[in-house]
Amino acid sequence: MVDKILEPPYIRVFPHPPHSPHSPHSPHSPHSPHPPMRPTSQSFRLLLYLEWLLLVTAVIMEVFLPFQLSWRLLLRVLMIVTFSLIGLRLPNQHVGTKILYTAFEFGLIVLTATQDGLSTRSVFLLCLVLVMRSCLIFKRKGQLIVLGLAFLCDGTLLLSRPIIPEKLRVAVWDWRLSSVLLFSLTLVFALLLINALLAERQSREQLQIVHQELEITHEQLRSYALRIEDQATLQERNRIAREIHDGLGHTLAAQTIQINNALLFWQSNNDKALTFIKQAKQLGSEALVEIRRSVSVLRSNPLQGQSLESAMQKLLKDFQHTTGIELSDKIYLPLSLPTELNTTLYRIVQESLTNIYKHAQATNVIVDLQQEGLMLDLSIEDNGQGFDPIQNTTGFGLQGMRERATALGGQFNLYSQPGKGCRICVSFPLSNLLL
Repeated sequence: MVDKILEPPYIRVFPHPPHSPHSPHSPHSPHSPHPPMRPTSQSFRLLLYLEWLLLVTAVIMEVFLPFQLSWRLLLRVLMIVTFSLIGLRLPNQHVGTKILYTAFEFGLIVLTATQDGLSTRSVFLLCLVLVMRSCLIFKRKGQLIVLGLAFLCDGTLLLSRPIIPEKLRVAVWDWRLSSVLLFSLTLVFALLLINALLAERQSREQLQIVHQELEITHEQLRSYALRIEDQATLQERNRIAREIHDGLGHTLAAQTIQINNALLFWQSNNDKALTFIKQAKQLGSEALVEIRRSVSVLRSNPLQGQSLESAMQKLLKDFQHTTGIELSDKIYLPLSLPTELNTTLYRIVQESLTNIYKHAQATNVIVDLQQEGLMLDLSIEDNGQGFDPIQNTTGFGLQGMRERATALGGQFNLYSQPGKGCRICVSFPLSNLLL
């Protein structure tokens, strides 16, 4: 029939973009637990509207081009409505279900076109929607198969229609061949466009998943860092409390005893009482040194705005003045170092000198801090009584120095033997710290 092959309505359908209105959630996954619902996101809701626009256009063309009320018209409209409703859920669990679903769609189109006179315009629109849906339930090979079947379906139905009158045969055949070619290009365009859209959607979802995972990881790292900081703070407090108890507490207790002795002998033996008072004064001076050292350890920034060289020189000078131990140093730092490295070096030297004063009974200490190329080497050596490093593994001072060095990628080594002094060597690679 001539009204079924009019050119203008057929061509005016092409500008509608063949986007996919279906669910963006893992459309090609064969193991999805449930068939996808229609999406509710703004972009895919628009695609859903476009698909329904194509289907409504097919209904309008069937009803009004031309209008002829009949049972066959009602069957055609009912078929388009059925075709629309089955698109609300798409199968993606089993390949057999996908094939049956697609075969049912093809069957609706072919049966209605051959039995109820569905126009070629509507066949084109329904095949286009079918190809759009296939992009969401099949992989690339299945999509190409559906594309080929849709092309054969539309082309066969279009080319097999009788031409009336005979004098229009040449013109109608030219128009039909052009329509088949244009339809094939439209299907290819729709296939490429939908796959590009799905790939973009999948990339966006993957980026969102990665972003969420990074946020979770960041929060976990932050929580872990806080726990480590709390543990380190608690450990440092326990160490300082023990040192105050063992050092300052012992000194103050001894001072109290000396003062009590002085009070006892004050009237009976003035010279002996004076001796006790002098000893109490000396113990008070030692207690003051302990307090200053503890306060220095508690400072959050021991350098207090000074350069590492200046702070180190002051530390060494105070140590020599307070303890009377001979000290020689060699410090060479041509490059500016990061704050955390400066603090670590200062703390290691400070803790080493404290251990030497308390335990080594040394008379001479050598501190060497050299920066050569991308390596920084620190050495603290004394001539004290030494110890066995294998047996002495529980000292918080040594453990703290080792942990400080390791935290910045450094290497901590200790060399000591009973009666032969002790040497601490720490090396830091500057390649990562100076970035």
